[in-house]
Amino acid sequence: MKRSVRIGIVAGEASGDILGAGLIQEIKQRYPHAVFEGIGGSGMIAQGLHSLFPIERLSVMGLFEVLPRLIELIGIRRKLRNHFIARPPDLFIGIDSPDFTLGLEAKLRQYGIKTVHYVSPSVWAWRQRRIFKIARSVDLMLTLFPFEARFYHQHSVPVRFVGHPLADIIPLVPDRDAALAVLRDKHELSIASDRPLVALLPGSRSGEIHYLGSVFLQAARKVFQMTPAVRFLLPYVNQSRKKQIVELIKQEANDLPIDLIDGDSRTVMAACDVILLASGTATLEAMLLKKPMVVAYRMSLITYYIMSKLMKSPFIALPNLLANKPLVPELIQAQASPENLAKEVLLRLNDQRLRQELGGQFVRIHESLRKGASREAAAAVLQLIETDPSSESVVDMS
Repeated sequence: MKRSVRIGIVAGEASGDILGAGLIQEIKQRYPHAVFEGIGGSGMIAQGLHSLFPIERLSVMGLFEVLPRLIELIGIRRKLRNHFIARPPDLFIGIDSPDFTLGLEAKLRQYGIKTVHYVSPSVWAWRQRRIFKIARSVDLMLTLFPFEARFYHQHSVPVRFVGHPLADIIPLVPDRDAALAVLRDKHELSIASDRPLVALLPGSRSGEIHYLGSVFLQAARKVFQMTPAVRFLLPYVNQSRKKQIVELIKQEANDLPIDLIDGDSRTVMAACDVILLASGTATLEAMLLKKPMVVAYRMSLITYYIMSKLMKSPFIALPNLLANKPLVPELIQAQASPENLAKEVLLRLNDQRLRQELGGQFVRIHESLRKGASREAAAAVLQLIETDPSSESVVDMS
């Protein structure tokens, strides 16, 4: 009979909730009665997590945007720390959100609790001295991308490259017709297969939409002026973001052919010809769907000034980082003007050869990330629970 297992786990945003749900599901294959508690979203809760706080309380973007919530965030982390110290789990897993989870991991590790961090911070790109804090905080780092694992190996931090769950979920050859069918049936949209479609994804957070929403809509107007047959699809993650987007559309684009879609952002991307989106995990999804994209990001001037001084990487978009070359355009801050965004979108709408060449490169990257990520991550976590924590982890570069 297998012993009972209790795992602390914290995810701070929607992408982390997806990873956490897959990880919990795989762990339960070996330990069906394992107990999970911490913080997570609907996906993790559906898999059996007891969430001690709403995940929305941790979702904050920007260096200075976090300040109004700092006292609350510190309080949540302190309560989690005290909870797990009083009732030590077999292992604690922090998923992404490094500014919140790494400090918690460091404290728990001081009390003899094994710790895993799932999803590397961008330590290879900026604030590289964080590697020393990470080394003190974790017994094992799980990375989604091979270039991250190489960085940790160079700094003698135990690491496992597990691949990316989205690369396992999304087929190598996406089905655009199936995506269109979902939009027609589920969302009751009347869309002709030959009509050009552009997806607008200004982000899932209030701050991202604040900085990018109006700019994306102004760019959409310029695209529409040059291609009147185009139609725009804009997915939203919840009713709060929908309200925010609707207000922007009233101000900027009330006369444009824009359909708002409740969720289903991946379906929207799969159905569209070109995607205009905020930098982040969505760029990986767009790449796995083999879609040409234009990547943009804006933030407060103070945040941008500090970030630009600290950045070590030449790229911010995941397709470019994975290829180590500029496959997709990145327009940051002032470069992310309506004129520049529209120009790049139109180029990709009208150049079939460019789309085909890009698709072939995206397939090769997709194959390199397809490793059964949730299964690999669960195996690494359980190995740490079941063996001596001083055992050396092997870097899997394949």
